[in-house]
Amino acid sequence: MTRTTNLSEEEEAEEEPLLVEEEQQCDHPDHYEGPCAPNPYADLPVYTTIHRVRHEVINSIDDPYSIEQLRAPRINVAIVRPLVNRLWDEKDVSIIYCLLVNKLQFLREQAFEAHQTINTTRASLCELVALKLLRRFDEENPERDGLLLLANILVAGFEPFQNAPQEIKRVHSYATSWNVQQRGHRIGKSTVLEIAIVSESKIFLSAPACQKVMEAIYLGRVVYTPSSFIDIIPDHYKYKPITLYHPKKAPRLNQYRLMVPRTRNALDICQFLTLLILYILTMQHRQSDKFTTYELVFCVYATGWALDEVASILEHGWQCYTQNLWAFLDFMFIVIYVVYLVLRIHSLATGDIRSGIPALDILSAGAPVLIPRLAFNLLSENMLFVSLRAMMADFTVLTLLAVWCFAGFLLSMMWLGEGDHPPITISKWMLWVWFGLDGTGIQRSVDFHWLIGPILMVTFAFLGNTLFLTILVSMLSSTFSKIASNATAEIQFRRAVLTFEGVKSDAIFAYQPPFNILALCLLLPLKMVLTPRWFHKINVAAVRTVNAPLLLLLSVYERRRLWSTKPSKIKTKISFWDFSRFSVHADIQAVFDSDPPQSVLDEISEAEENPRPGSLAVPSISLNGKTENRSEGHRTIPTKTAKRKDSMAAMDGLGEWLHGHDNNGLTGRLDALENATRRIEYMVKKISQDLGGDSSDSETISRAPTAQDINRDEEDI
Repeated sequence: MTRTTNLSEEEEAEEEPLLVEEEQQCDHPDHYEGPCAPNPYADLPVYTTIHRVRHEVINSIDDPYSIEQLRAPRINVAIVRPLVNRLWDEKDVSIIYCLLVNKLQFLREQAFEAHQTINTTRASLCELVALKLLRRFDEENPERDGLLLLANILVAGFEPFQNAPQEIKRVHSYATSWNVQQRGHRIGKSTVLEIAIVSESKIFLSAPACQKVMEAIYLGRVVYTPSSFIDIIPDHYKYKPITLYHPKKAPRLNQYRLMVPRTRNALDICQFLTLLILYILTMQHRQSDKFTTYELVFCVYATGWALDEVASILEHGWQCYTQNLWAFLDFMFIVIYVVYLVLRIHSLATGDIRSGIPALDILSAGAPVLIPRLAFNLLSENMLFVSLRAMMADFTVLTLLAVWCFAGFLLSMMWLGEGDHPPITISKWMLWVWFGLDGTGIQRSVDFHWLIGPILMVTFAFLGNTLFLTILVSMLSSTFSKIASNATAEIQFRRAVLTFEGVKSDAIFAYQPPFNILALCLLLPLKMVLTPRWFHKINVAAVRTVNAPLLLLLSVYERRRLWSTKPSKIKTKISFWDFSRFSVHADIQAVFDSDPPQSVLDEISEAEENPRPGSLAVPSISLNGKTENRSEGHRTIPTKTAKRKDSMAAMDGLGEWLHGHDNNGLTGRLDALENATRRIEYMVKKISQDLGGDSSDSETISRAPTAQDINRDEEDI
């Protein structure tokens, strides 16, 4: 009983939010009686830190380097690590936000200085330092408390002018005047995750510490109220702090679970499948002279689906929305649907049957958009789809430039032909020549001019069919190879985008299409009449009523599986039918499928404590400190593996020397190894100078640091 009580107290301590839990009265306009948690980071000097980081980065590096060169040991020791040590402050969680804001600014400055790459190097340095600081936060704060701290670093809101001098705020007041919706202390705030996505900090987002938080947010273990650009149905009466979610303490009908990214992703797939089925049924039973039942249902549902997409654009802005893989497909279908709907309503209102035919023809053009979109959803981590977005962007830009440049050939042939051939016909001939489909344009070129016409058409064929296509293939190949070489970072970047977009604050996302249309028509007028408290109550009641079966299903599942690490029974049954196990090497896979019994762990522990030749010894594996009192039901599992520096103990004196230094973690071991490398380099240079016998050359060779110099530098730092 005592043990159960202690476990429950530990769980309560783990689930305690980093922000205060009590409901406090807030005096900003949106909260008349509602709870509003104070901002625990309101005192952080974000404005000062941003400019301090900029000053440090500019002074640290003056030469262009690639990201690979910045991560090399020499540059890391000379530039990156000292900068990390100067910026490290365990109480300042805004430092990573300030670094990524500076990266974004350096990238903007680089756009106006194409002939120099120094700002690109400084932007990469900011990302690299942010990555190392985040890793240090992760190493010094383990377990769930560390997860909560990392979540606050990544998703807590900051503003660039926080604690700036009043004269600076007055001068730059226009920068925040775009935010038309007041949210108290959350006005115009952005997060580290948002800045990382906008600046495409793929190395930072692929870091293990960042991915750990992304997974927790995606699964719903970490919950928070995000900031948004514009809300269609704003309901900010209650502000949820960044905290760990415990399903057993939450109500069974918890409407906030509809905003979890994993739930949103599953609902998005179901909504799109419904839209696709209704679209196919509509086109199969289409009639130009009247509205069929299928078409009516499709129009209502598609309007709700388009409203959901528009709300997503307004939630985080166009730049974040377009980072999604299938965003361009969704936007293209919305444009096709809007054109169709306008023409269809016009034909039915005027009674003109003929105008309804092109409306359905335009709607049929949505099939090449909707069918691939399903593949993007189901295979979002496939390298083909990850690279296709970037390749489509390059193809579009190059094609537009080619059309722009080749428009001169069209004008020349139009003027030479003196109206004998319409522009559409000439464009068709040029397009056939461009793709190598037909040579009619070259044959008819004498119709324009006996000499200039063939010269123009043949020149266009060389430039368009040969040169342009060669450049296009080379560019697309380069884009694909660049993405494929960094496939892991690209995939994890897309996961971060999906997670960031999945957390919603607009109340309209709690209503599935087409109920969101009804919510827009009913709740938006009520927002102008009711107080925020009563509007919040009505909104919560409506959401729970509409989504009651889904909320109950989510509650039952999360109470059993959210924090559980054991494999489910369904997964165990399915694994029986895993045909990959029926192979010659199935035993190699099966040996790792289950944990070893306690007797094997005891044998390993005994061999490690008493190493002898031929034993199972692996240096320095501790066993939790509870090996004396083992019960039959309790398993003692090794919690720490051998340290890397112990593998060097075979060299005389080196193991003792490494153990003699106070090396905390990986950073200390790397410091010791680099110091030893420097001394070896210095000794080799000195020996080469002595053998050469030329004392004058010794002055030109830079003096390598000795052990005393290194220790003195560390004391100064």
